[in-house]
Amino acid sequence: MKVTVHRVLFCLRSAGVPPARRAARKPSFCILLLAAPLLAAPPQVAAEALTLKHAVELALSHSTAAGALEADEQRAFASYHEARNQYLPQVIVGAGLGASWGFPLSLEGSAPSLMNVNAQSALINPSLRDFVRAAKGEWQASLLQTKDQRAQIVQDATLTYVELAKWQDLLGHLQQAQEDARKMEEIVNQRIQAGVDNANAGTQARLSAARARLRLTEATGSIEVLREHLAQLTGLPATGIEIAAESIPALPVSNTEDDLAAKAVQSSPVVQAADTRADAESLRARGEHRALLPSVDFAAQYAILSRYNNYDEFYQTFERNNATVGVAIRFPFLNPSQHARAQAADATALRAKKDAQAARNQVSQETLKLQRSVEQLAAAQEVADLEYQVAHANVETAQVRMNSGAVTIHDLDDARTQADERYDALQDANFQLERARIALLRATGQLESWVGVAK
Repeated sequence: MKVTVHRVLFCLRSAGVPPARRAARKPSFCILLLAAPLLAAPPQVAAEALTLKHAVELALSHSTAAGALEADEQRAFASYHEARNQYLPQVIVGAGLGASWGFPLSLEGSAPSLMNVNAQSALINPSLRDFVRAAKGEWQASLLQTKDQRAQIVQDATLTYVELAKWQDLLGHLQQAQEDARKMEEIVNQRIQAGVDNANAGTQARLSAARARLRLTEATGSIEVLREHLAQLTGLPATGIEIAAESIPALPVSNTEDDLAAKAVQSSPVVQAADTRADAESLRARGEHRALLPSVDFAAQYAILSRYNNYDEFYQTFERNNATVGVAIRFPFLNPSQHARAQAADATALRAKKDAQAARNQVSQETLKLQRSVEQLAAAQEVADLEYQVAHANVETAQVRMNSGAVTIHDLDDARTQADERYDALQDANFQLERARIALLRATGQLESWVGVAK
């Protein structure tokens, strides 16, 4: 700014320069001289506040856990395609080069040839059909598992954002409480020096100031930790995160009579994934039993033979180009190891069904606990609100009575301290209620629609 003033004065003085010299100075010279600081200065752009919806969207796109589950999803999809593609012909081109002495023996099950082409695929295979369906079920279960992890990321980002908003909203009140406690400590020290109060009053004042500092330190530390965690979730720098508390939508109040446990079981990705895996294991067990049934495969082979393998000496007619196309039919009559494998698959399928039932019971029980917890926390929040109202009224009463000389300054300070504590307790009760309601929204599958992100 100081440099700019000097440049303005320089341009103003140039107006008094003789015409001959002034003509040498082009008018654009002063314009560039004045505009240089503006061009060199960095643009001042107001930082845009991070809304809850945008924070959740960034967390979903930046999460490492979601990336790991996507890799598992791709692996399950590839396994499904591996099983399904066995119905497509597998073509192998190669050669079986080698010299022959006497009768031409086979090389790795094929006649020695200059070039051979082998093709094979499944045509009728009951066990393979069930294995393909089981692999598809595993892939669908991985999709549901990804959906559950997505809901976990949304809940984590939402709770971090809401708690950060709570501490930032409380920070100003805590700073004012610390300032009031510091002033009260100074007043008490002056009264002690004047002989009005005793040393115990000074200790009480220092204790109140220490409690205020402790609460403020807790708030600043929590804000720093939550902002860092939100930065890790969203990929944004922690120092540049400014939240918008007004972007948090109002939480819906659920009816205590609703059967939310049944609704959670019906919409839970965990239960759906467990049921899908149980069905997949049942299909896999049935496929192991059907491996004892007949199967039909398509097979084709083409080979170019050579005379130096002695084919013309041991066969009446030698044909250089040879081809075979047909089907391979298998009738497994005796296979004890496959019987044992099928029995093991039956046990695995039974275990998967029990795990699905356990997952259903767990989701139902946890949702019922959340529903009752919300009711209890709502009652506790109402109690905390009433206690704060009473404490705030006591402060006003103590202020009036102190002005009339009925109570001392210590009574007013005690009333203010109690009101501050009740206010902090009310904020904590509000957040605990919000936390439980957000968890209940996730359990019933409504969290993402409440935040406003696309499912």
